Amino acid sequence: MTTIFFVRHAEPNYDSRDDRLRELSPKGLEDRKRVTAFLARRQIDAVLSSPYKRAVDTVRDFADRYGLSVRTVEDFRERKVDQGWIKDFTAFSQKQWADFSYKRPGGECLQEVQDRNIAALKTVLEQYRGKNIVIGTHGTALCTILHYYRPGFGYDDFVRIKDVMPWIVECTFDENQNCVQIRSYEQL
Repeated sequence: MTTIFFVRHAEPNYDSRDDRLRELSPKGLEDRKRVTAFLARRQIDAVLSSPYKRAVDTVRDFADRYGLSVRTVEDFRERKVDQGWIKDFTAFSQKQWADFSYKRPGGECLQEVQDRNIAALKTVLEQYRGKNIVIGTHGTALCTILHYYRPGFGYDDFVRIKDVMPWIVECTFDENQNCVQIRSYEQL
């Protein structure tokens, strides 16, 4: 069995509009210690992450404490929403979850996000067969992965976890890369 601990990043600094470089807020910096405490109770073999700063910084505290490096994987990044800032994010998200092919100019649809995240995950499952892996990720990216394995996971579930940061989802995969169990940890 291979176990992946997806770690949705802690609270970011929303004043920063640079999605790739957005850092954690002071609360997020504190909350990542809860991630470290949670992961310290597991036997983790490797730490991977989206290249976005908030995702890396959420798992880096754990990695540094336990002598692990954080390997970034570009395809685990969050979706590109648009070329600018979206004011009505709720309406945009509803459209995307209702139509996985909907996207704004310069952005990605949820199908594209899901396809690249699942391709990256399958590579990780092959490379780290039988290991326990941490992957620093994002809310939408993680939700598309969950939707892939549990198609009933949809917009209402996305809304429910929208403000849950950090959030850890443990997925167990068998030797054929089938997801056989999903556990959600919303309270760390």
